[in-house]
Parts: sequence; C-alpha cells; structure tokens
Amino acid sequence: MKAEALPLLKFLRRSAQLEIPIYQRTYSWSLWHCDQLWNDILRIGASSNVSGHFIGSIVYVESELSSVSTPSSLLVIDGQQRVTTVTLLLEALARAVGTEEPEDGFSARKIRNYYLTDPEESGDRRFKLLLTQNDRTTLLSLVGQEPMPSDVSIRVKENFEHFASRIGQLGGQLQTLCKGLAKLMVVEVALQRGQDNPQLIFESMNSTGLALSQADLIRNFVLMGLEKKEQTRLYQFYWRPMEERFGQEAYGWAFDRFMRHYLTLKTRRIPKEDDVYREFKAYLSTQSQTVEAILADLLAHAGYYAAMALRQEKDAALSAAFGDLLHELTVDVSQPLLLELYDDYAKGALTKPDFLAAVRLTTTYVLRRGVCGVPTNTLNTTFASFGQNLDKTHYLDSIRARFLSRWGRTRLPDDAEFSHALKNNPLYRSRALKFMLRHLENDGRKEPVSVADYTIEHILPQNKDLNEAWRRDLGERWQEVQATWLHTLGNLTLTGYNSEYSDRPFLEKRDIEGGFAQSPLRLNQDLGKLAVWNEETIQKRADRLAQQALRLWPMPAAPQVAITEAAPTKLELAAEEDDETLE
Repeated sequence: MKAEALPLLKFLRRSAQLEIPIYQRTYSWSLWHCDQLWNDILRIGASSNVSGHFIGSIVYVESELSSVSTPSSLLVIDGQQRVTTVTLLLEALARAVGTEEPEDGFSARKIRNYYLTDPEESGDRRFKLLLTQNDRTTLLSLVGQEPMPSDVSIRVKENFEHFASRIGQLGGQLQTLCKGLAKLMVVEVALQRGQDNPQLIFESMNSTGLALSQADLIRNFVLMGLEKKEQTRLYQFYWRPMEERFGQEAYGWAFDRFMRHYLTLKTRRIPKEDDVYREFKAYLSTQSQTVEAILADLLAHAGYYAAMALRQEKDAALSAAFGDLLHELTVDVSQPLLLELYDDYAKGALTKPDFLAAVRLTTTYVLRRGVCGVPTNTLNTTFASFGQNLDKTHYLDSIRARFLSRWGRTRLPDDAEFSHALKNNPLYRSRALKFMLRHLENDGRKEPVSVADYTIEHILPQNKDLNEAWRRDLGERWQEVQATWLHTLGNLTLTGYNSEYSDRPFLEKRDIEGGFAQSPLRLNQDLGKLAVWNEETIQKRADRLAQQALRLWPMPAAPQVAITEAAPTKLELAAEEDDETLE
C-alpha cells in the first residue's frame, strides 16, 4: 500500500481513468452533503490563511496490469461519493464560465480536458470517471453534454442541477469557488494487486462518514474478491435485477429491511439492524452452496419482497391481502413468514387459494390481538420461528393449527374475547380502526368505496361540555355514558363532513346537507333512520358491527390433534415473551 497527500484536482488530472467497480453502491450523496461541500469550498476559497482542506481519502487498485501505451483504469474502493460530487460541480462550473477564465486553469476547455475528459481518447475511455449502471450513463451524458438517458439517475441529475443553481446565484463571481476547488486535498491510497486485501481495507475505511448500508456491505463482500469478469456476470445476472426490482428510491431503505427478513427466515434468528452484514457473513460460512446459488436464492426472495412490500404484486387478490397486512396494519415483522409462504407458492408447494387464506389468517391473528389489546412485543419472534415446524404436506391446516396452538401473550383471541373487545374497548387511536371501517363498509360490495379521503367521526362528540340537546338524549348519566362509549366502535364512523358535523346535536348531524340521512356509506345508513343517539343505540350498533367483524375475520378451525402437535414448547414461548418488539 502506498499513500500520498495531494490536491484533488492534481489527482484527477494525472489519473488516466477512475472506475467505480460494479459491486460498489450507487451514487448516494444528498443535497445536504452537496451543500456542506459547497460551503467548505467557498469558505476556504475566501481565506488566504487556508492553504488546503482535507476531504478524505481515495483508495484504489489497478483494474489490471498496465502498459505504457494502455494505462489501466483505477478501481475506486473508497472515495466514490466525493469524486463524483466534485465532478458534477466541475461540469456545472465549466458550463458557467464558458470562454472566460475567472481563475488560472478554470476555463471551460481546461476544466474538461484536465479533470473531466482525456481529449486523446475516444469512447468510454475519454471520460475521467466511470460510474455504474444508470449513474454511469447519466454522468457521461452530462459531461458529454448530450441528452439525458430515459433511465436517468435521480441523484446525479438532482445534484448537478443543484450545483448549477448555486453557481448561478454567485452572479458570475466565480473566483472564490475556483480557488476553493484548487485547495481541496485528498490522500491517495494505492493498493497492490495480490498483496493488499481490498475488503478489509474497505470495511475499515467506511467505519466513519456516510455509512454504507448493510446491503452495500453484503454486495461488496460477495463480489469484491472475484475476478472482474465473474463480478460483472454475477452482478448483471443477479444483483442488478434485484436493484431494479427495488428501484432507485426504495433501494436505499428497503433492501436492508429485506436482507434482515431474509436472514431471519434462513437462520430463525432476528439480527439487529446494524448486524445484518455480520450475520450474513456468518450465514454464508455455514453454507455449502456456491456464491451463484446463494445470489439466485436472494434474487428470488427479493422478488417476493418487492411484490409484497413494494406493491408490485400483479395478482389483484394477493395484492389486496398484502396491502391489508403490510401497508394498512403495517405488520412488517410478518415478512419472514410471508417470504417462506411466497417461496413455496412460487415453487408450487402452496396453492394460490391456500396462500391467500394463509395471508388473510395472518391478518386476522394480528387484528384480533390488536383489538383485544394483546401486547405486540412477541410478534417478531412468533413470525421468525412460525414456519419452522409446519407440516407442508397439509400446509394450510398446519398453519391454522399453529395459530390456534398459541396461548398466553402469543394467543389468537377467540370469538368471545374479540367480540367483547370490539364492543367495549376504546379503538379510536388504534391503527386498525380505519382498516376495519373500510372492510365493514365494503363488505359484499362489488364496487368497493375508497375511504382514503374520509375521516373518523365521533357520532357522540368528544367535547366534555356537551350541549343541552346531547345531555337530554344521553340522560342523567350523560357524563358516564360519554366516558364509557365515546371511543368505542359503536360510536365511530366515517365521513367527509367532519368539520360540518362538529358538536351538533344528533338530529342536526342526521338532517343537514351531507348528513347521515344523505350519506352514501353503508356504515351510516342505520344512523339516517334513528331519532336519537344514546347508550342503547350505541350498543345496538356495536353488536351489529361486531357480528359483521366476526364474519370478516373468522376464527380458524383445525383438528385438536393437529393443534396439540403444533403447540410451541414452554421454552419457545418464554423466549418470545422475553423478547422486545421490533416493530
């Protein structure tokens, strides 16, 4: 290893070409990072007392053996974000200065020929910096002053336009900017092929600064040690398709979540968020499969995850079921079980009707527990180990038996407990409330009503100082009635007229323009026919809605012998109850 401190612009000028290996993450600096660099450049450019400003290291290894006539490109192991950002700033500056030269060496021609391109080369070899995938095509289009590609890199385009805007705000006074750029310093670290371990150095260099995601570290670990042709092949066939399934916006946050759920499925243990990379390395060390086989399995499961969590499922019934569980009830911890079910569904071991029934049963399990106030801090470990002992020759029956075998804090509440909670528990602040009201409203409808723009309405108002009409309807115990039933299901509905209803007496809420009597919602049809709203009518409505809910989210059935065989051990249940929620 050889290291040398030097100005960044000098490093760019003398380097034939910098190439970002395919296993590196895509360009990810935000506008905040760009502004931080911009402010530093202007600050040091304006100060005659500052001779240099260190912005980090650039670690590279030659891609292959060089010759005098054909110098090798330098594979950048660390420093991509800084080099790319300065390259975008230089291109924006070159367009701004045109034929002028506000500072020696900073005309458009010199900026491009020194730092952005090699005028003696052609094709891709002409460019000083080659990124990966659509980052590459977008940057080359910018530096080559050509139209943007259709699959434009959002971050590259956004940051370039941001720098162009900031330069425009300087009003042509560019000397300070040029002086600051000239003072940027880096440490150039050249690794020796076959001697230095890029992976270990990479992990060490990235322990500070903009942290790499766990998925980035995993990708680098899997691909970095391979020969370039094998890296390219495996990346193109397996990793790149995964990135495309997630998309530019979701990849940064969703891929790490997926990797955590994938490892939970494979190991039956839940890795901590910051330990996914370490756990993956440990998992890989126990596998006899080839790297390609593991990547193929990752690709398949990434497709399942994207279908479920990123709303890419094409089957309408499955998409709706995933939407209920993952997006409305937001039970992300169910993903290890769902990934296993989806894998078996994709391989033909689980039929679509049974898969759909299993997802809906999982929703019923979560919903009933939420309504009944059962603590959620065991759900993560419940779903982590749920599929471990399933009898897949009788798949759906085994799933039903597993849910029915739970007891204590991991139980599936029965009809009596669920019905009582629906009628009596305060549900107003429950994440499940609007989900239930939507399903109750659309029960039996062939043309479902979207309730996205409706809000929750308290039929009996929340105002503790109720008007005389409300006190008369509720009777002498009006305060007790309000405190008891205010936030319960019987007193809650959906409306688009929340502000118009306000604290009006019930008959006014019923009869005003847009009132309950005119509401198109089935939830409100009975309200439009009532003459009074009091404890008795609240309870009657709660009874009706509870019976409907029991039918929509029914208790499963399974043979008692299957339930007994599926029961978790006391040790397993103790471990679940000791665990903390990961939601």
